[in-house]
Amino acid sequence: MKGRSKRILIGLLLCLLLAAQAVAAGSQGNGGERAATDHVGAASTEGSAADLIIYQNVPEVEAAASGQTLRLSALHVYEDGHFAKVTEGLTWESSNITVASVENGVVTAAGKPGRTFVTVTDGHYTDRIALDVRMDPQPKQKGKPESVITIVKEEGERYQIIDRAVQNMTLEEKIGQMLMPDFRKYNGQDVIKMLPEIEQQIKKYHIGGVILFRENVVTTEQTLRLVDAYRQAAEKYGLLISIDQEGGIVTRLQSGTDLPGNMALGAARSTELAEKTGDVIGRELASLGFNMDLAPVLDVNNNPDNPVIGVRSFAEDPQLVADLGIAYTRGLQQNGIAATAKHFPGHGDTSVDSHLGLPEVPHDKERLVDVELYPFQQAIDAGIDAIMTAHVTFPKIDNTKVVSRKDGTEIALPATLSEKVLTGLIRDELQFDGVVITDAMNMQAITDHFGPVDAAVRAVKAGVDIVLMPVGLQEVSEGLQEAVASGEIPQQRIDTAVKRILTLKVKRGIMKEETPVDVEQRLQEALQIVGAPEHKAVEAEAAAASITLVKNEQVLPLGLDDNQEIAVVGTSYLDSLVGAVKSHHANTVPVQLEKGGLTAAQWELLDRADVIIIGSYTYNVSGRSADNETMKAFNQIISKYDKPVVAVGIRNPYDVMAYPDVDAYLAQYGFRAASFAATANVLFGEQSPAGKLPVTIPDSHGGVLYRYGHGLGY
Repeated sequence: MKGRSKRILIGLLLCLLLAAQAVAAGSQGNGGERAATDHVGAASTEGSAADLIIYQNVPEVEAAASGQTLRLSALHVYEDGHFAKVTEGLTWESSNITVASVENGVVTAAGKPGRTFVTVTDGHYTDRIALDVRMDPQPKQKGKPESVITIVKEEGERYQIIDRAVQNMTLEEKIGQMLMPDFRKYNGQDVIKMLPEIEQQIKKYHIGGVILFRENVVTTEQTLRLVDAYRQAAEKYGLLISIDQEGGIVTRLQSGTDLPGNMALGAARSTELAEKTGDVIGRELASLGFNMDLAPVLDVNNNPDNPVIGVRSFAEDPQLVADLGIAYTRGLQQNGIAATAKHFPGHGDTSVDSHLGLPEVPHDKERLVDVELYPFQQAIDAGIDAIMTAHVTFPKIDNTKVVSRKDGTEIALPATLSEKVLTGLIRDELQFDGVVITDAMNMQAITDHFGPVDAAVRAVKAGVDIVLMPVGLQEVSEGLQEAVASGEIPQQRIDTAVKRILTLKVKRGIMKEETPVDVEQRLQEALQIVGAPEHKAVEAEAAAASITLVKNEQVLPLGLDDNQEIAVVGTSYLDSLVGAVKSHHANTVPVQLEKGGLTAAQWELLDRADVIIIGSYTYNVSGRSADNETMKAFNQIISKYDKPVVAVGIRNPYDVMAYPDVDAYLAQYGFRAASFAATANVLFGEQSPAGKLPVTIPDSHGGVLYRYGHGLGY
């Protein structure tokens, strides 16, 4: 009788165990329904979590493994629809450790093929995700099979966290997500640390993003602490923290690596270097807490007179712009940085600076598709995160006329405010469903002709998702809310924009953290990353590959005795050029050109010199005009002497148009230290010039002085 009782008892225990397993399995299967219902009530109070899900189960997340490991993470979802990263109080388990093990969310393949379910619980809620592991038939190392992990997401309403969030947000919260102000200065002072007044505005207007400028990012430590303060100031949803870190002439980080810039990359003709550049920028920004870069510039610079794009463009060839832009974007995005293609539909063929006026691109649709739009379409197809609009008119696309607030005249509608451009072109024709952000709304192309509220309302109606640098937070926020209330802006337009913004944030992991990583720990990591030696090596490599020898009448490379003298003449960045030359030839003297030309003493220095190097720096048409005083002085020097006169176009490759008779000419494309060092190496033959012109250089009569792709060697 005892034996029978024992068998009955064991049988009952087995039944109970199987029943418990069935409940647990049911809670994870069939779309990952929530765990046992008796826990739901425990989390129903305001502000407490209502569910726990694995981040990689969210449909919008592009879940992928890296090699034989995979990092999973978890989110708490709250009653009001917002969500946050959670790291503490979790238990992770793998159902089949012979396939893969898991520790603190990090999955490691065990070397055998098969499927395992990884489960996470916080004690109240449970979620799981399936991982299929197979052996790579073509491993990187011969004879060593490698595991490949594939994620199989759970499905169901539970994971539609973005739709749920949008449904539960107030209109004021939604509008806040669509605003990205700058706090460059406050009461006339550069903002280098968080101020209570700024934090209050972020919370009051439920701000979804901010942009920082060079004035705000002085040192690595200061920048990281400021960015961290912005992250903590955000309300329920993470903050897009953006910056214009293009490289070259638009480089914001004062302590970061000074990459040579886009046109230098265009001269180098290397997608590998472009990706390395994006990767360096992405790594440094991510280490500081940034999550969005307003780059790359995809404008096709086919207008030598362009005053605002110029060397910020990769080239005049749409295919080269597309190829380099996509590679650069890949470098950014692989570091979790949201990339932004700008300035749609193309700011390259303009001769007016949209910071100062309203430029026009007069071309028809066929030409725009072949040239201006081509890099943007390629970037969209490659998965770019965001597109920035241009404050430029395109009358052949949208000939709508509006009355200017400035003087009452009729003007064309700029692309930033045009539904035909932003919805018709971007959404309908190019099939872009990412975030569309305006260029800065405080630029004169907008402020001169439209009021701040009118401009914001027009932009949102046209299809913009984020209003960058609105003029007057309160006025614009209230104005947009009123436009929705009156029906001028449909509620659906707002909901669609906010869904796109939250999708970008979720996709790039931009959200609040219940337990943020310690700032001091992050600081130590950032100090190792920002300006790292390996990043400086990429900077030097890109600069070296870009220097273009455009002209050489058998005077380069220089071969001088120690007692021979070099005179370096210039205006801007003269010290940088002199320093680079002097590192190769100590007997080098600077000649600072002032207004009014050279003094008698300076002419004596030039008379004595054995070689003269001119450093010219221009950024607009007037700078290289024949009537420009500096160019007159340069031409005087060239015509007076039989000795070698070598010119360096420090920024603008078009400078040679002003002094075509110079003996030799090098295009440098930027004024960062690595570019000066690379130029000096070429001057003295320590490296052969490798760059090819990424633009055509015209002559003063409408012909061609040097063609696209031209470049000499030694």
